[in-house]
Amino acid sequence: MSTNTPPGDRIAKVLARAGVASRREAERMIQIGRVSVNGKVIDSPALNVTARDRIAVDGKPIAEAEPPRLWLYHKPTGLVTTERDEKGRPTVFENLPEGMPRVMSVGRLDLNSEGLLLLTNDGEIKRRLELPSTGWLRKYRVRVKGTPEDATLDPLRKGITIEGERFQPMEVVLDRQQGANAWLTIGIREGRNREIRRAMEAVGLVVNRLLRVSYGPFRLGELKAGEVEEVRSRVMRDQLGLDTEFKPAPNPKPRVTRPQRGKPRR
Repeated sequence: MSTNTPPGDRIAKVLARAGVASRREAERMIQIGRVSVNGKVIDSPALNVTARDRIAVDGKPIAEAEPPRLWLYHKPTGLVTTERDEKGRPTVFENLPEGMPRVMSVGRLDLNSEGLLLLTNDGEIKRRLELPSTGWLRKYRVRVKGTPEDATLDPLRKGITIEGERFQPMEVVLDRQQGANAWLTIGIREGRNREIRRAMEAVGLVVNRLLRVSYGPFRLGELKAGEVEEVRSRVMRDQLGLDTEFKPAPNPKPRVTRPQRGKPRR
């Protein structure tokens, strides 16, 4: 039996590299018949393609893959992190500054949350940043109603179970009391749906403001609401352990503590 691997890359990976969608989303697009190769609609992602193949999505040829890029975006409240919203609410992607290419978000922030959201034009970078194995700490400044004490917050530090779902221990620091509200700094590594809000509710606290200030080594810094700043390609490669061709490096460089930052784009 031949063990030779077909030339090229898997079709879903190529679509992700071209910024069409994440690899998983590309596989779903293939399964419902939206992708064709050399004029023939395919229904399985188990296909390798090369630069000679003609690939189209919904009948339109895909663009050539651009170099992977990564941006920091200060998401304001009141925007949903989806391409389209069935309720007609404004989305992140409708409100990005002019001149931005087509991008995907790394994870999400819910409607009422604000702060750092990573954006990329590359589905493989998105997948790599979202992998649970990355284990990057995400930090939030959280304002809650009430006067919590350490005893109230201890269950969160140990890890709690909510409606049968186990939450990993959180880093929780009580910063200060401000009138009827308290400010906390919270660090999590999982990023489950509404994780912090649900955890606060479980210990009797209500979140009235939630701001993400960092995602691993990437920091919100002085970026104002609605502003975008591109991460330098060298910093992105170093942080993700990629070589100069944006492939996994055989000997990744140590992570730097913080990306170099230029002036925010306006």
